[in-house]
Amino acid sequence: MSMAASPPPKKKVIIDTDPGIDDAMAIFVALRSPELEVIGLTTIFGNVYTSLATRNALHLLEAAGRTDIPVAEGSHVTVKKATKLRIASFVHGSDGLGNQNFPPPASKPIDQSAAAFLVEQANLYPGQVTVVALGPLTNLALAVELDPSFASKIGQIVILGGAYSVNGNVNPAAEANIFGDPDAADIVFTCGADILAVGINITHQVVLSDIDRKKLEQSDSKYARYLCKIVGLYYDYHMDAYSTTGVYLHDPTTLLAAVNPSLMTYTEGVVRVQTEGISKGLTVFDNTKKTYGEITAWSGKPTVKVAVTVDAPAVVELMMQRLIMDD
Repeated sequence: MSMAASPPPKKKVIIDTDPGIDDAMAIFVALRSPELEVIGLTTIFGNVYTSLATRNALHLLEAAGRTDIPVAEGSHVTVKKATKLRIASFVHGSDGLGNQNFPPPASKPIDQSAAAFLVEQANLYPGQVTVVALGPLTNLALAVELDPSFASKIGQIVILGGAYSVNGNVNPAAEANIFGDPDAADIVFTCGADILAVGINITHQVVLSDIDRKKLEQSDSKYARYLCKIVGLYYDYHMDAYSTTGVYLHDPTTLLAAVNPSLMTYTEGVVRVQTEGISKGLTVFDNTKKTYGEITAWSGKPTVKVAVTVDAPAVVELMMQRLIMDD
């Protein structure tokens, strides 16, 4: 009698997040993914200020019935101690969740900071924790500074960040998450961890259409019903900004890269981030094919993987399946 193969162990995941409508989608997809064990959420400024990101993270876990998952509040300022100037309330609403003004969550964040929580989990489960970073990279840069061994102990960091060979979405040079804390991004990209970066050159190919939205509206799943409440504003923004009738799935696409990396193809090289001037937040990719004559700020830096193609229909289908699945 043959023994049934036991299922592979679940991947332990921490989602570093600034919820955000597409963050809400990504968090729900993660909770509905049998491959993943979500061991915590850490919060960061981006779509909203950090304190509201924490409130929204707690609220989303309550909505999903998963208040067992800890939330650690992240930094309120950049690694250089600058305060957040640009908040994307025009994209996600002043509450970050489509101006639904949900009641405050009953649960509270844990006492640990996001950086301390990240370091603790990497030390508890060396090589086993994947961080899916959906906002600016401040908490991860602080974790690298807090514990120099963090980069070697964390399993993988999957980053939503950068614009590789395309214009940014904050300005022609910069994508929003990198622009939010360019110094932190440069620290993380060069720290030597196993990094997979998914830029807007990828996520702008993955669109939730009006037809998909109607399918969500017809579903009885509590996740689909919740998301239908909050996505209206996001659709309006995309029509105004891009003249498109769908929405870009930045965060869910990045989350699904952690679930199934074969949904994308990748190239490998060094990424540095421009930290000042007119192109502040620009991600520059060096394919490392050429040996340059002199020692520069690029020399000897660790390589990272950057996504170059995506099976967009497969990403959308997988996301839809997970959100519509019966509770």
